[in-house]
Amino acid sequence: MNCPAHLQAPELLAIPMVASKQVDIYSGIARQAGKLWAARQRGPTRSGTAVVVIHPSSNFMGHYLLPALSPYGVDVIGANTRYIGNDSMLTMENCVLDIGAIIAYLRREGYEKVVLVGNSGGGGLSALYQSQAESPTITHTPAGDPVDIIAAELSPADAVIELMAHPGRALVYTEWLDPAITDEADPFRNRDSTVDMFDPANGPSYSQDFLTRYRAAQVARNRRITAWVREQLDRLVEVSGGRVRDLPFTVHGTVADPRFLDLSIEPSDRQPGTLWGPPYQANLSPATLGHLTSLRSWLSQWSVDETRCNGPEQLARVSVPVLVMYGTADQVCFPSHARALFDAVPHDRKELRAVEGATHYFSDQPEHVERAVRMIVEWLQHNGLLD
Repeated sequence: MNCPAHLQAPELLAIPMVASKQVDIYSGIARQAGKLWAARQRGPTRSGTAVVVIHPSSNFMGHYLLPALSPYGVDVIGANTRYIGNDSMLTMENCVLDIGAIIAYLRREGYEKVVLVGNSGGGGLSALYQSQAESPTITHTPAGDPVDIIAAELSPADAVIELMAHPGRALVYTEWLDPAITDEADPFRNRDSTVDMFDPANGPSYSQDFLTRYRAAQVARNRRITAWVREQLDRLVEVSGGRVRDLPFTVHGTVADPRFLDLSIEPSDRQPGTLWGPPYQANLSPATLGHLTSLRSWLSQWSVDETRCNGPEQLARVSVPVLVMYGTADQVCFPSHARALFDAVPHDRKELRAVEGATHYFSDQPEHVERAVRMIVEWLQHNGLLD
């Protein structure tokens, strides 16, 4: 990570985590260390404000906000959950505990203000964290595993920023699920041509009738998988006598949103395609979203009905200032995502800002990064979070 000459090098933070009793991290070294890893970029002078950038599984230690925002007088922390680089067994409720550990650590270090930035998939997670920190209700995961967030006594953030964020992993995942897949073991066999966005007979462009059927079929597929997951969890109890509590499985076809090919659906400045290449290839690429998961993780992370990580629902319960920012050329998080997050906030201390021409990662767009940072700084100052 390159830093301007006037900035100190980022420092590594090893933050004690609340350990899980489940073996949900493959590495024994990571489990024994019991640490959450983060990088802190300090501002030019000592700051009482910390900005924490978070995502459920992405490595944010090299996040672009560290060198870009810190010169304006805040300390920026690119933080990771215990599931860094591996979301196959990710539990959103544990991610909430991880954010709590990070914010508690920063409070102990003397920061008077902590601002939580949910970037991309961190949008729904940051909303869930703040909602639970203000009014905790959770004692178990959707699979029934104990995770006492009430007893955790989480420290609420002083503000939340939703940056290039979608409303939640399960929600956007369902918008991307390929509903033409009828055989979960083989994405090519017995495809349903009536809801196949890759069948030239359907488009692009896509008719409103097709889109209505398509969206309903996506939700139906998510619910079929959820029902199967519940059946498998019950079966595991029977066949293993309770000795085996979870199993992995594969989900094919997870990058099939018609908006990737048809720019007339929710027009913006974006280019056709996805962040991972042409949609047909990305849809089945192992490197794209949520292809490998466990039964218990599915319920917490990907099930549209069971997950608690629904950004609009959670933001409806927060009281702190909220800034929602989106890029008009973003191929992942669309203006409707930003509007849904913004509209859900129940008070007037909120703002919706567009970064004209910005893509999802601001790739090769330093001028747009600077514009976004200036928007953040102005908003922090306006809300008394930065001198």
